[in-house]
Amino acid sequence: MRVQFPTELRMLSLDMAMSAPAPAKPNSRPRSPNFSCGPCSKHPGWSYSNLKSDSLGRSHRAKMPKERLKKVIEDSKALLELPKDYLCGIIGGSDTGAVECALWNLLGPRPVDAFAWEAFGKDWVTDCTKQLKPLEVRTFVAEYGQLPDLKQADPDHDIVFTWNGTAAGVIVPNGDWISDNRKGLTICDATSSALGVPMPWNKLDVVTFSWQKVLGGEAMHGMLILSPRAVERLESNKPSWAIPKLYRIMKEGKLNRAIFEGETINTPSMMCVEDCLEAMDWARKNGGQKGMIARTQANFKMLKEWIERTPWISFLADDPAVRSPLSVSMKLADPELAKLSKDDQSAFCKKMVAMIEAEGAGYDFNSYRDAPPGLRIWCGATVEPDDIRSLTQWIDWAYAVCRAEIKVAA
Repeated sequence: MRVQFPTELRMLSLDMAMSAPAPAKPNSRPRSPNFSCGPCSKHPGWSYSNLKSDSLGRSHRAKMPKERLKKVIEDSKALLELPKDYLCGIIGGSDTGAVECALWNLLGPRPVDAFAWEAFGKDWVTDCTKQLKPLEVRTFVAEYGQLPDLKQADPDHDIVFTWNGTAAGVIVPNGDWISDNRKGLTICDATSSALGVPMPWNKLDVVTFSWQKVLGGEAMHGMLILSPRAVERLESNKPSWAIPKLYRIMKEGKLNRAIFEGETINTPSMMCVEDCLEAMDWARKNGGQKGMIARTQANFKMLKEWIERTPWISFLADDPAVRSPLSVSMKLADPELAKLSKDDQSAFCKKMVAMIEAEGAGYDFNSYRDAPPGLRIWCGATVEPDDIRSLTQWIDWAYAVCRAEIKVAA
């Protein structure tokens, strides 16, 4: 694959190219070269042959497939170590569907504080300010790499936020800012944090996540977790806006609890269900939630050590306390490259990634499209530390090649 820099870089340095030998390629490649932040890498040992197929081609309303759907719910509750009185159900549309199902059904009775620091959190801000009217909303939005002042949250308000900003590599460090005596609900998008970091369930009234992140499952199915306080709100609140069919979790003024027992509003993919069940079986065999968190931390440690010893790259988040150990986002730190335009910096990073992809040594680790130019590497539980180490060797190689090809204009 041939990738050209834009003409603005101007500056093929023939002297450097002719005088310096090409850097040697690494001797080995990652076992799994998949480093996307969603859908994420399959777990070690994954194979189609491990998936049960007797539910395929069956109605999801039939007894056996419905039992498989219920098993996803029960296994999720066990793995996440949810409080016994919390409910968990399957919602269409991946995490996005689960978040918007919560917003459409729950918001209205109280003012809303919406916090965002990357693309997906900003989507929930848009929902609150432009889609769900009339709502009284305060918004707290930070730039990529930063966290807004969470202490501004009013405990009398409903609070909408992401736990881990997948696109920015910035994570909420703890739940201390959430009042134990709050009157409002906390609605937390935990799509890329559930099973990857500890979650303070007593601080969270509504939580959503999807199978495609820490579990390495497939997309298009979201999970909606409700606390007793959330259920109470649902059964006392009648939204002033229309509820799309895909979000109708209420029935005659009461929560449709069948959704939390294996029924679904629309047709699920039983192939994805079987894949999720197999992934959770792998997670159980590898230490459950504690094991998934430990694997994540081991991957993050490997990548962190490389970032700290590599002068041309740095964390996008300057504050170590808010750096995500899952979706690790980086920015260019080479002072000469910093002189380039944002477009040219993006071109530099894209060329490095394309070179490595052409070698089959790493895929899908460019920064998010709206984020500052850089790299973003998934360090969740399904990745191996040795694969992180191998990828960084290939990044070193690609950087050396690309950096030797350009001469930054003064």
